[in-house]
Amino acid sequence: MVGDIEKMILVGVVWGATNAIMRRGASLWDEALKSSPKPHANSTLQNRILISLRNWLNLFLIWQYSIPFAVNLSASATFFAILSHAPLSLAVPVTNAVTFAATAFFAVLLGEKTHLPRAFIGTALIVVGVTLCINS
Repeated sequence: MVGDIEKMILVGVVWGATNAIMRRGASLWDEALKSSPKPHANSTLQNRILISLRNWLNLFLIWQYSIPFAVNLSASATFFAILSHAPLSLAVPVTNAVTFAATAFFAVLLGEKTHLPRAFIGTALIVVGVTLCINS
């Protein structure tokens, strides 16, 4: 049986991984937006709303964004289930700290440019902080 702490860590890892992957999908969407028609300044409100809705739909049609987004949302549901019986003062810092570290780790794995010494020091501090939260 997986305990609450392990679930919090797992949720943080899933959130971190999907954050980094969704950022890639969002960059594909940004590229697509650059080539799409822009609403004119004198276009009707209805036309601007339709263009915005089409752009959002196009975002969700990019599987590199929508699949990690769905996984991220399932981790969010798990997090809220954890909150129903775990102390808030432990669940939030542990999960958010792990999310931050996992996002940095997966961003490096995906080839994003980052300042590795700072990321390593920050991640090490997070591990120390999470350990203190868990052990206190």
